[in-house]
Amino acid sequence: MWENAPSHICRGGDLRGLSFCCPPVKGCPIYSALKMLKMDTQEFIKIKDDFGKKTKLGNGKNTCFGSLVWCCKISKPCPFRDGALLSSGISREEYMELKKRLSEEILKKSKFFNESIEFLEKKGFKREDIEKTIIETGDLKETIVKLRSST
Repeated sequence: MWENAPSHICRGGDLRGLSFCCPPVKGCPIYSALKMLKMDTQEFIKIKDDFGKKTKLGNGKNTCFGSLVWCCKISKPCPFRDGALLSSGISREEYMELKKRLSEEILKKSKFFNESIEFLEKKGFKREDIEKTIIETGDLKETIVKLRSST
C-alpha cells in the first residue's frame, strides 16, 4: 500500500491528497491547493478524468461522482466506493497504488512542479532528486528540508 499516503486536502493533507478529492463544486480547501499548483479547476478535472479513462479508477458509475477517480482514501469508510471496488475486482492495495499514481500525475502536470524544479536546480540540487522528493512529499518546504539533509 501507499506507505506515506497523505490525508485528504480538507483534513490538512499535502498536495498529493488531491488524488482523493471530489470535483471542485463547493467552497473547500481544494481551491487553495489548486492555486498552489497553479492549476485551474478544468485542468484538474481533465487530468483526473483522463487518468480514469486509462485505468480502473474510471470504474464506479454508482459512486458519488460516477468514477473511482473522485473517491476518497481507503481509510475513510464509504459503501459506494467499496461496492465499486468489489464489483470491479480492485483490491484495496491496488486502489491505493492507483491513487498514488494519480497524485504523481497531478503533481507532474502542474506549473508548481516545473517551477519548483527550476528554482531548486538553481540552488544546486539535482533534477532527479528534486522530482523524486516533491513526488514523495507533495510539499515544497518539506522537499527543501529533505534535500538539504541529504547533502
